[in-house]
Amino acid sequence: MGRRRKGRDISGWLVIDKPAGLTSTAVVNKVRWALDAKKAGHAGTLDPDATGVLAVALGEATKTVPYVTDALKAYEFTVRLGQATNTDDAEGEVISESADRPDDATIKEALNGFIGDIEQVPPQFSAVKIDGERAYKRARDGEEMEIAARPLYVDSLLMLDRPDADHVTLEMVCGKGGYVRSVARDLGATLGCFGHVRELRRVWSGPFAAEDGLTLDDVERMARTDALDEHIVPLEEALSDLPELRATAEGAVRLRNGNPGMVMAGDAEYGDEAWASWEGRAVAIGLYKSGELHPSRVLNIKN
Repeated sequence: MGRRRKGRDISGWLVIDKPAGLTSTAVVNKVRWALDAKKAGHAGTLDPDATGVLAVALGEATKTVPYVTDALKAYEFTVRLGQATNTDDAEGEVISESADRPDDATIKEALNGFIGDIEQVPPQFSAVKIDGERAYKRARDGEEMEIAARPLYVDSLLMLDRPDADHVTLEMVCGKGGYVRSVARDLGATLGCFGHVRELRRVWSGPFAAEDGLTLDDVERMARTDALDEHIVPLEEALSDLPELRATAEGAVRLRNGNPGMVMAGDAEYGDEAWASWEGRAVAIGLYKSGELHPSRVLNIKN
């Protein structure tokens, strides 16, 4: 019999404005401790040196993580022109340099090639698996790998600022699986001058924004108090892109047991993914078919 995990059965989201210098896992562990939560995870890893929104899922909200990670997200980042590094960011070693510096018009024109459905090769120092092993572990041993390109949808890529000849600040709105470091690297290659990420901030991710997030100082100050609980965002916030269908009383019981349950008519069409609610709380996510929701995820919210 497995050891029972200690902590509170608490479900929802705590939005954090992550500081530089910490891993996403370290932030989740801090939040779990501060809330004495039994279960926690996060929606989308940020590199240790990156800042910005990190949405921490608590309890049953961990079942809704894919709906945040699959949503559009926005990044603001500064590219250092004229240098390529082995990590594609400022932490790595400079491996190539150029004295060329493109003008603003050339940069803006080059950005157009990164919009829409593109193919992107992840950085050598990334968490993708190569023959069952993380790429960054092999890269640390000095191995150079062939990493397959992956599809990425880029909704927009704009030039925000040009503080000096060596730097350009960009804003990218993209879908799941994007590597900002790869964009900086590939932009530098397109411009013929090399490039890497100097600073990176995730401004928003799905329904969650950095400006609404707590700092870790806030979390520590309110740890183990009701004040921190008041900042928990309802689990349902992550489902805002899905239609809501209200369950009948009998339907809610059936859905909670993992069976198809009756729901009221709503905006969903036959075969659409939707979520069912009862008395204002989500009970299940699934496919809508002929007046019933067929659940793929059952949500047992206790708080």
